[in-house]
Amino acid sequence: MDDRTRGPGTNPLRRKADRTRSRLRAAFAVACLIAVICGVAVARATWTTSSRAAEAVAGHRHVVTATTVGGTSYHAGDRPSERTVTVARATWRYPADRAHTHTVPVPADTRKGDPVRVWVDDLGNPAAAPPGTAERALEAFGLGTMAAGAILLVSGVLVRVSLRIVDVRSARAWEAEWEDVEPRWTGRLRPDQGADDG
Repeated sequence: MDDRTRGPGTNPLRRKADRTRSRLRAAFAVACLIAVICGVAVARATWTTSSRAAEAVAGHRHVVTATTVGGTSYHAGDRPSERTVTVARATWRYPADRAHTHTVPVPADTRKGDPVRVWVDDLGNPAAAPPGTAERALEAFGLGTMAAGAILLVSGVLVRVSLRIVDVRSARAWEAEWEDVEPRWTGRLRPDQGADDG
């Protein structure tokens, strides 16, 4: 038995291009694993950061009961993607010695004089509610997915381009080798070869 056929990866029919393709596919598999790990890491970091930020915001947000002083109307969002909300003028006291009257979001069936819950800041001005668990989870999932997707996209493009280069070089090598072997194998003469050439 020929020594060249012993051991893993020593198949004489396996060309350098075949080994390169195998390495590139293995590299992409590793990149997929790295993408998952990075995506999870980014998601966890985002969750931790947004949870701390939400806790900090929650410490300065308060829910007060306000009373509507006017009828409802509709307010379109500042951007086309934002939905239209029902709003009404309402009044409340927060802190106890300060009265506030502002237009705030209310349920659609609110009438004048109805009590409504309003989120306010430490000064009693209307404020956004602290981010909820679902909102934070969605943000963490989105950023983690984006990080993993970016790594997969870049590595996929690099592997694809590399495989294409390997294929082109392999095809050229086959053509060059076939050009040397084909006349002898088929018995045909080359255009530049005469009948007396050997």
